[in-house]
Amino acid sequence: MNLEVVLPDESPDMPAATLGALARTAERLGYHTAWLPDHILPPEAYGPVFGGVYEPLVTIGFLAAVTERLRFGTSVLVAPLRNPFVLAKQVATLARLSGDRVTLGLGVGWNRPEFEAVGAHYGRRGEITDHTLELLAHLFSGSAAPYRGPGFGYDRGVFEPVPAAVPIMIGGNSPAALRRAARWADSWQAVSLTPAEFAERAAPLAAGARPVVPTVRIGWPEGASADDVADTARSYTAVGARRVAVHFGPYERYDERMAALARILVDHGAVSG
Repeated sequence: MNLEVVLPDESPDMPAATLGALARTAERLGYHTAWLPDHILPPEAYGPVFGGVYEPLVTIGFLAAVTERLRFGTSVLVAPLRNPFVLAKQVATLARLSGDRVTLGLGVGWNRPEFEAVGAHYGRRGEITDHTLELLAHLFSGSAAPYRGPGFGYDRGVFEPVPAAVPIMIGGNSPAALRRAARWADSWQAVSLTPAEFAERAAPLAAGARPVVPTVRIGWPEGASADDVADTARSYTAVGARRVAVHFGPYERYDERMAALARILVDHGAVSG
């Protein structure tokens, strides 16, 4: 497996420097990718339900500058909350400045009050996400204007920088998310599924006409040991997960839990580069 980390971004009290230090630690320990969550204006305080105190794309720009090899991604960025042209520009810029170390993880979102607060269309969020993916594919390919997509279009316009590569990850467990992943994604990230449920959803994606890499995101439950979490990670890789992203709980002693899990999995030869 590739071992990944979901960086803690749920506490306004966490020192900003902690994110940079954890990213450097993840790189040193051999983690493949560091993911960041996304919420713009949640209806309740940031915490276990709502992550994204630091906006993920801005944060990736900072973290890429203090690391050399670690990949970064959004898990997941809520596509319908953003202007797709600005999103494309931000991600293409991050890809170029980071040396192509950015994966764009997208989802449709789930919290109606947040959509209403920012004036976004909750009922059309899936449709808007599909239209955004269409537009991103056009802009990232370097194709010229005019563009006539199903949701967005323009007659004149020059898009730069054209990125060499921006892998797309689709997060979510619904049939719509799986269809979206099969059409657009390089990888799919499951969350809150049992290994058996994961295997059922992952198999068609991995065997499709354009294979999609199946991955999973898990947590470090309160009171769990590193051995417990390692066993959970292995249970998903045994049924096809190629990458396992772990959120290690409260930011205090996050680096110690990261190191403990990496030691166990490296010692048993479970982690690849």
